[in-house]
Amino acid sequence: MEETPESNKKPEDKPEEIKEEKETQQESETVKEKVEEPESTKSESEEKKAVEDTTEKTDKPIEEKQPVDEPKKEAKPEEKKVPPKPKKDHGKDFKYIVRIANTDIDGEKNVIYGLTMIKGIGLHMANLITDETKIDRYTKIGDLDDKKIEKIQEAIDNINENAPTWMLNHRKDYETGEDIHLVGSEIDMKLRDEINIMKKIRSYRGIRHERGLPARGQRTRANNRKGLALGVSKKRTP
Repeated sequence: MEETPESNKKPEDKPEEIKEEKETQQESETVKEKVEEPESTKSESEEKKAVEDTTEKTDKPIEEKQPVDEPKKEAKPEEKKVPPKPKKDHGKDFKYIVRIANTDIDGEKNVIYGLTMIKGIGLHMANLITDETKIDRYTKIGDLDDKKIEKIQEAIDNINENAPTWMLNHRKDYETGEDIHLVGSEIDMKLRDEINIMKKIRSYRGIRHERGLPARGQRTRANNRKGLALGVSKKRTP
Protein backbone atom coordinates (compact mmCIF):
# COMPACT_ATOMS: atom_id res chain seq x y z
CA MET A 1 0.00 0.00 0.00
CA GLU A 2 1.28 3.40 -0.93
CA GLU A 3 1.14 6.00 1.73
CA THR A 4 -0.59 9.29 0.82
CA PRO A 5 1.45 12.36 1.41
CA GLU A 6 0.47 14.64 4.26
CA SER A 7 -0.19 17.47 1.82
CA ASN A 8 -3.11 15.50 0.23
CA LYS A 9 -4.82 14.87 3.56
CA LYS A 10 -7.92 17.05 4.28
CA PRO A 11 -7.65 19.05 7.41
CA GLU A 12 -10.25 18.11 9.96
CA ASP A 13 -12.79 20.94 10.66
CA LYS A 14 -12.96 22.26 14.16
CA PRO A 15 -16.30 22.13 15.97
CA GLU A 16 -16.38 25.92 16.59
CA GLU A 17 -16.05 26.72 12.91
CA ILE A 18 -18.85 24.32 12.08
CA LYS A 19 -21.20 26.07 14.51
CA GLU A 20 -20.45 29.49 12.99
CA GLU A 21 -21.13 28.21 9.50
CA LYS A 22 -24.48 26.75 10.57
CA GLU A 23 -25.49 30.03 12.21
CA THR A 24 -24.61 32.05 9.08
CA GLN A 25 -26.59 29.63 6.93
CA GLN A 26 -29.65 29.95 9.20
CA GLU A 27 -29.45 33.74 9.13
CA SER A 28 -29.21 33.80 5.34
CA GLU A 29 -32.26 31.52 5.08
CA THR A 30 -34.34 33.76 7.38
CA VAL A 31 -33.38 36.83 5.32
CA LYS A 32 -34.41 35.04 2.12
CA GLU A 33 -37.74 34.05 3.66
CA LYS A 34 -38.39 37.65 4.65
CA VAL A 35 -37.42 38.93 1.20
CA GLU A 36 -39.38 36.25 -0.63
CA GLU A 37 -42.54 36.70 1.51
CA PRO A 38 -45.45 36.44 -0.87
CA GLU A 39 -47.87 39.33 -1.42
CA SER A 40 -50.80 37.20 -0.35
CA THR A 41 -49.59 37.19 3.27
CA LYS A 42 -49.30 41.00 3.20
CA SER A 43 -52.81 41.42 1.87
CA GLU A 44 -54.18 39.01 4.46
CA SER A 45 -52.56 41.01 7.27
CA GLU A 46 -54.00 44.27 5.90
CA GLU A 47 -57.46 42.73 5.68
CA LYS A 48 -57.22 41.57 9.30
CA LYS A 49 -56.30 45.07 10.43
CA ALA A 50 -59.24 46.57 8.45
CA VAL A 51 -61.65 44.04 10.00
CA GLU A 52 -60.35 44.84 13.48
CA ASP A 53 -60.82 48.59 12.85
CA THR A 54 -64.40 48.08 11.67
CA THR A 55 -65.24 45.92 14.67
CA GLU A 56 -63.88 48.59 16.99
CA LYS A 57 -66.01 51.21 15.26
CA THR A 58 -69.14 49.07 15.39
CA ASP A 59 -68.56 48.21 19.06
CA LYS A 60 -68.72 51.93 19.93
CA PRO A 61 -72.28 53.13 20.63
CA ILE A 62 -73.63 55.35 17.84
CA GLU A 63 -74.57 58.72 19.20
CA GLU A 64 -78.04 59.61 18.02
CA LYS A 65 -78.35 63.15 16.75
CA GLN A 66 -81.00 64.99 18.63
CA PRO A 67 -83.37 66.93 16.39
CA VAL A 68 -82.79 70.66 16.54
CA ASP A 69 -85.88 72.69 17.24
CA GLU A 70 -86.27 74.87 14.14
CA PRO A 71 -87.96 78.22 14.65
CA LYS A 72 -91.56 77.99 13.56
CA LYS A 73 -92.46 80.19 10.63
CA GLU A 74 -95.24 82.54 11.43
CA ALA A 75 -98.17 81.98 9.16
CA LYS A 76 -98.93 85.05 7.09
CA PRO A 77 -102.43 86.35 7.55
CA GLU A 78 -104.53 85.64 4.52
CA GLU A 79 -105.48 88.72 2.56
CA LYS A 80 -109.18 89.15 2.63
CA LYS A 81 -110.58 89.75 -0.81
CA VAL A 82 -113.02 92.60 -0.68
CA PRO A 83 -115.96 91.77 -2.91
CA PRO A 84 -117.10 94.55 -5.25
CA LYS A 85 -119.90 96.63 -3.94
CA PRO A 86 -123.16 95.80 -5.61
CA LYS A 87 -124.82 98.63 -7.45
CA LYS A 88 -127.75 100.11 -5.64
CA ASP A 89 -131.18 99.99 -7.16
CA HIS A 90 -132.01 103.68 -7.43
CA GLY A 91 -135.46 103.24 -8.86
CA LYS A 92 -137.13 103.54 -12.22
CA ASP A 93 -136.54 107.26 -12.76
CA PHE A 94 -132.79 107.09 -12.05
CA LYS A 95 -130.54 107.99 -15.01
CA TYR A 96 -127.28 106.02 -15.08
CA ILE A 97 -125.84 108.24 -17.84
CA VAL A 98 -126.55 111.97 -18.08
CA ARG A 99 -125.47 113.97 -21.13
CA ILE A 100 -124.44 117.59 -20.53
CA ALA A 101 -122.30 119.74 -22.87
CA ASN A 102 -121.81 116.84 -25.32
CA THR A 103 -120.23 114.63 -22.63
CA ASP A 104 -121.58 111.50 -20.93
CA ILE A 105 -121.54 111.74 -17.12
CA ASP A 106 -121.87 108.80 -14.71
CA GLY A 107 -125.23 109.12 -12.98
CA GLU A 108 -123.96 107.65 -9.68
CA LYS A 109 -121.60 110.59 -9.10
CA ASN A 110 -122.47 113.65 -7.10
CA VAL A 111 -123.32 116.79 -9.05
CA ILE A 112 -120.15 118.63 -8.05
CA TYR A 113 -117.88 115.76 -9.18
CA GLY A 114 -119.94 114.78 -12.18
CA LEU A 115 -119.58 118.26 -13.72
CA THR A 116 -115.77 118.00 -13.52
CA MET A 117 -115.94 115.27 -16.19
CA ILE A 118 -116.72 118.02 -18.70
CA LYS A 119 -113.53 119.39 -20.29
CA GLY A 120 -112.95 122.97 -19.13
CA ILE A 121 -114.89 122.73 -15.84
CA GLY A 122 -113.07 122.21 -12.55
CA LEU A 123 -114.20 122.15 -8.94
CA HIS A 124 -114.34 125.95 -8.62
CA MET A 125 -116.48 126.27 -11.71
CA ALA A 126 -118.70 123.34 -10.66
CA ASN A 127 -119.31 125.03 -7.29
CA LEU A 128 -120.29 128.25 -9.04
CA ILE A 129 -122.73 126.43 -11.35
CA THR A 130 -124.43 124.58 -8.47
CA ASP A 131 -124.74 127.83 -6.49
CA GLU A 132 -126.38 129.61 -9.42
CA THR A 133 -128.81 126.81 -10.16
CA LYS A 134 -129.49 126.28 -6.42
CA ILE A 135 -129.00 122.50 -6.67
CA ASP A 136 -127.54 120.47 -3.80
CA ARG A 137 -123.90 119.66 -4.58
CA TYR A 138 -123.96 116.18 -3.12
CA THR A 139 -127.09 114.77 -4.73
CA LYS A 140 -126.63 112.07 -7.34
CA ILE A 141 -126.67 113.58 -10.79
CA GLY A 142 -128.80 110.68 -11.99
CA ASP A 143 -131.61 111.70 -9.60
CA LEU A 144 -131.99 115.15 -11.23
CA ASP A 145 -135.05 115.97 -13.30
CA ASP A 146 -134.88 117.09 -16.89
CA LYS A 147 -135.63 120.66 -15.81
CA LYS A 148 -132.66 120.77 -13.44
CA ILE A 149 -130.37 119.32 -16.11
CA GLU A 150 -131.53 122.08 -18.50
CA LYS A 151 -130.74 124.67 -15.83
CA ILE A 152 -127.20 123.31 -15.51
CA GLN A 153 -126.81 123.45 -19.30
CA GLU A 154 -127.96 127.09 -19.39
CA ALA A 155 -125.55 127.99 -16.58
CA ILE A 156 -122.66 126.44 -18.52
CA ASP A 157 -123.63 128.38 -21.67
CA ASN A 158 -123.73 131.70 -19.73
CA ILE A 159 -120.49 131.19 -17.75
CA ASN A 160 -118.90 134.26 -19.38
CA GLU A 161 -121.51 136.54 -17.80
CA ASN A 162 -121.69 135.00 -14.34
CA ALA A 163 -118.08 133.92 -13.60
CA PRO A 164 -115.35 136.40 -12.58
CA THR A 165 -112.61 137.06 -15.14
CA TRP A 166 -109.91 135.27 -13.11
CA MET A 167 -111.88 132.00 -13.43
CA LEU A 168 -112.11 132.11 -17.22
CA ASN A 169 -109.70 129.93 -19.21
CA HIS A 170 -109.31 132.03 -22.40
CA ARG A 171 -108.76 135.70 -21.73
CA LYS A 172 -108.06 138.36 -24.38
CA ASP A 173 -109.13 136.40 -27.40
CA TYR A 174 -107.01 137.01 -30.55
CA GLU A 175 -109.95 137.95 -32.76
CA THR A 176 -112.30 139.78 -30.37
CA GLY A 177 -110.05 140.65 -27.42
CA GLU A 178 -112.72 139.52 -24.96
CA ASP A 179 -112.45 137.21 -21.99
CA ILE A 180 -114.06 133.86 -22.84
CA HIS A 181 -114.52 130.51 -21.10
CA LEU A 182 -114.31 127.54 -23.46
CA VAL A 183 -115.89 124.16 -22.74
CA GLY A 184 -115.62 120.73 -24.36
CA SER A 185 -114.49 120.46 -27.98
CA GLU A 186 -114.26 124.28 -28.30
CA ILE A 187 -110.91 124.18 -26.46
CA ASP A 188 -109.19 121.99 -29.06
CA MET A 189 -110.65 123.88 -32.01
CA LYS A 190 -109.62 127.29 -30.66
CA LEU A 191 -106.10 126.09 -29.84
CA ARG A 192 -105.62 124.64 -33.33
CA ASP A 193 -106.82 127.86 -35.01
CA GLU A 194 -104.53 130.10 -32.97
CA ILE A 195 -101.46 127.94 -33.65
CA ASN A 196 -102.19 128.13 -37.38
CA ILE A 197 -102.47 131.94 -37.16
CA MET A 198 -99.06 132.11 -35.44
CA LYS A 199 -97.53 129.96 -38.16
CA LYS A 200 -98.95 132.19 -40.90
CA ILE A 201 -97.65 135.45 -39.42
CA ARG A 202 -94.24 133.73 -38.91
CA SER A 203 -94.01 134.64 -35.24
CA TYR A 204 -91.36 133.05 -33.04
CA ARG A 205 -93.90 130.82 -31.33
CA GLY A 206 -95.33 129.75 -34.68
CA ILE A 207 -91.90 128.77 -36.03
CA ARG A 208 -91.15 126.80 -32.86
CA HIS A 209 -94.46 124.96 -33.25
CA GLU A 210 -93.60 124.16 -36.87
CA ARG A 211 -90.26 122.66 -35.89
CA GLY A 212 -91.70 120.75 -32.98
CA LEU A 213 -89.55 122.57 -30.42
CA PRO A 214 -90.56 124.11 -27.07
CA ALA A 215 -91.92 127.64 -27.44
CA ARG A 216 -91.31 129.00 -23.93
CA GLY A 217 -87.52 129.15 -23.65
CA GLN A 218 -86.85 125.61 -22.41
CA ARG A 219 -83.50 123.90 -22.91
CA THR A 220 -83.00 121.66 -25.94
CA ARG A 221 -79.46 120.45 -25.35
CA ALA A 222 -80.50 117.47 -23.24
CA ASN A 223 -84.31 117.35 -23.59
CA ASN A 224 -86.78 117.70 -26.46
CA ARG A 225 -84.36 116.21 -28.98
CA LYS A 226 -86.64 115.11 -31.77
CA GLY A 227 -86.47 114.56 -35.51
CA LEU A 228 -83.16 115.09 -37.29
CA ALA A 229 -81.45 117.00 -34.47
CA LEU A 230 -78.18 115.19 -33.85
CA GLY A 231 -75.57 115.70 -31.19
CA VAL A 232 -71.88 115.00 -31.77
CA SER A 233 -71.41 112.87 -34.89
CA LYS A 234 -68.23 110.79 -34.82
CA LYS A 235 -66.14 110.44 -37.97
CA ARG A 236 -65.86 106.89 -39.20
CA THR A 237 -62.29 105.72 -39.64
CA PRO A 238 -61.67 103.80 -42.90
